[in-house]
Amino acid sequence: MEVALDKQFYVYILASKRNGMLYVGVTSNILQRIWQHKHTMAQGFTEKYDIKRLVYYEVHDNAESAITREKRIKKWRRAWKLRLIEEKNPEWEDLYDRLRS
Repeated sequence: MEVALDKQFYVYILASKRNGMLYVGVTSNILQRIWQHKHTMAQGFTEKYDIKRLVYYEVHDNAESAITREKRIKKWRRAWKLRLIEEKNPEWEDLYDRLRS
């Protein structure tokens, strides 16, 4: 069996709107995962609070570092998460379309 050495993992933050509800997640297929959130196929918190806007993501080389980072961010204060988003995405644009192109 071949192992994909170039597989990437993503930590991402979704928002319902600017300064709205936030969701932090991790995935190995960000396009598919965000599509699932946008089409309410990801049931639970994001569906309940209509959280569909990809406002932040970062790339990791392995699952372990991505999962560790996701857990760390989830424990952060809200203000720290907002600062992280605004450092890279001050307009709170939905980054999903940018990823698709």
